[in-house]
Amino acid sequence: MPQRPGLQAPIVRDAMAYVLAGGRGSRLLELTDVRAKPAVYFGGKSRIIDFALSNAVNSGIRRIGVATQYKAHSLIRHLQRGWNFFRPERNEGFDILPASQRSGDSWYAGTADALFQNIDIIEGYDPEYIVILAGDHVYKMDYARMLVQHAEQGADVTVGCIEVPRMEATGFGVMHVDTTDRIIAFVEKPADPPAMPDNPAMALASMGIYVFKTSFLIEQLKRDAADPASSRDFGKDIIPYLVKHGKAVAHRFTTSCITSGAEREAYWRDVGTLDAYWEANIDLTAIIPALDLYDRDWPIWTYAEITPPAKFVHEEVGRRGEAISSLVSGGCIVSGAFLRQSLLFTGVHVHSYSRVENAVILPDANIGRGARLRNVIVEKGVRIPAGLVVGEDAVDDARRFRRTERGICLVTQPMIDRLDL
Repeated sequence: MPQRPGLQAPIVRDAMAYVLAGGRGSRLLELTDVRAKPAVYFGGKSRIIDFALSNAVNSGIRRIGVATQYKAHSLIRHLQRGWNFFRPERNEGFDILPASQRSGDSWYAGTADALFQNIDIIEGYDPEYIVILAGDHVYKMDYARMLVQHAEQGADVTVGCIEVPRMEATGFGVMHVDTTDRIIAFVEKPADPPAMPDNPAMALASMGIYVFKTSFLIEQLKRDAADPASSRDFGKDIIPYLVKHGKAVAHRFTTSCITSGAEREAYWRDVGTLDAYWEANIDLTAIIPALDLYDRDWPIWTYAEITPPAKFVHEEVGRRGEAISSLVSGGCIVSGAFLRQSLLFTGVHVHSYSRVENAVILPDANIGRGARLRNVIVEKGVRIPAGLVVGEDAVDDARRFRRTERGICLVTQPMIDRLDL
């Protein structure tokens, strides 16, 4: 297991993390009808944003701001409940920053504007460095290593990058770097992505993570805000400008990712589609998952809801409460039902004679007697009627529910209410 230099590097004491968490996440469709993408549930008890926040805390950063905008109520409530342990007397702070028209009469116009409108709050913390994070990805990373690289190389901006197969990078912002990893061009969603100098089969894609010296960043935000042609966005405006006019350097995720003894490789996921979201959650049920949530040296903090233990009841032929290769959260009751390779969030009740396979069941859902669910995502609080079958007839599924090309069905309460049962 790698060392945790973030706990040893004093530079983190002079840093602030600023999390951009206002994204709509429209590719998740009905999952983001009532919540922003960073507030979407993940892994049994967490929200997606908990990964960026946990990385910051585990790296030693204790001053954090979270900018919210789109359908922010559930996100703000989660942050208030789960992230209220910071103490100002220890030079710690945690600010939730909804778009509040602090510097004008508009909401956040882009990612850069989400910082520009809160410059006074950032200056109030007086950090020497600022780490800008996207709040909608799943990964474990020590930001201290990126901060140290930024300071040692004297960069104007350091951009966190993941290595992806070159022709799979067409949907990313791609960094064209020289042999020292200095960024010489930034290309947004290129048809022919530039290759890494040391590995022509791979490309460096932006993770949406940036490190700046705070004073320099504020200068750039003010310059950008004065440009009427700017879209007020880091990826579209700030970073391309600094690639041309400053020193922009790439930081490879493989040098700062956190892996435990159970994890085999660097793990980073953009769970921005229903298929990707389902797959990342189901992957956690593997014997040795690619993402280790049991790593006590790098815990994923979240709202610690008080729940009773999960319960499995009944032991009769055809009516036995059991689960195979599954994760079952607190407050769940599996009553004479069968689970295989499924993930149940808090408070799910699965009734007798039902069968649930390859399923992601969000909190407080209720699965009626004799239901059969396969390859599904069930939204929070959904009441699955007794005997309902999903995942066995593609045509019928597509008629009733949201079905992806891969065959994953999203089931929500309005969809259930429209059924002619």
